[in-house]
Amino acid sequence: MNSMFNLLAVLPTWVSASFPIIRIVLVCIMALCAIAMTVTILMQSNSNDDATSALTGHVQESYYAQNKGESKNVRLARATITCISIIAVCIVLYFVTLFFI
Repeated sequence: MNSMFNLLAVLPTWVSASFPIIRIVLVCIMALCAIAMTVTILMQSNSNDDATSALTGHVQESYYAQNKGESKNVRLARATITCISIIAVCIVLYFVTLFFI
């Protein structure tokens, strides 16, 4: 524990003075990622498409038509995972800046 406090004594004063600004930037990044994550989750299609096609009898015949929705859902799922990862990293960095005050 003493080594951490010794590390703070070595750091320049501008580093510790910039922590409030860094925290504001991290909160803004987290808010933007949360909005983007909400939008990507809402844009993903339901997994009940197979059940409705079985009831209505509508079958997609071409290979492209069958896989068109899956590629969109894969991109949206990757975007969601990216947003979640960015939020997790920002949360860790936020609390690290609180620890070094």
